Amino acid sequence: MDITGLNIQNPASFYADSINMSSSPAAGAESFVEILKRALASQNAGSAVQAHSQLIDKNDRLYELCLELETFLVKNLLSSMRSTVQKSGLVDDSFAGKMYEDMLYDEYAKSFTKKANFGLAEQAYRQLTGAAPAMPAE
Repeated sequence: MDITGLNIQNPASFYADSINMSSSPAAGAESFVEILKRALASQNAGSAVQAHSQLIDKNDRLYELCLELETFLVKNLLSSMRSTVQKSGLVDDSFAGKMYEDMLYDEYAKSFTKKANFGLAEQAYRQLTGAAPAMPAE
């Protein structure tokens, strides 16, 4: 049900009125209104986390170093994973082939760090600057 055009101030009470909620839920079960309230609270917590994450200066040299630390950790994770995969013969086992493969995984790690938002760089930055930790989303 799409309610975007209805200008509803309190969705929980709207749904409670529109659905017959007179019967009490079974013992231990949540009512529909309680589920909606919890969802709304978690949505508000998510926006608070986004507002708090904007306090990080992503142009700061310290943040760039934290991002490099995250890239290094992701590279080590990828290298550990790479050692468990059988070689296909696509890249030869010569010195140049190993160097090329290592450089390829460096670029993979940089790409993953920029696009995946693991959050390790942000946590390290907050730890080093003494900023308040990000609020966990519920």
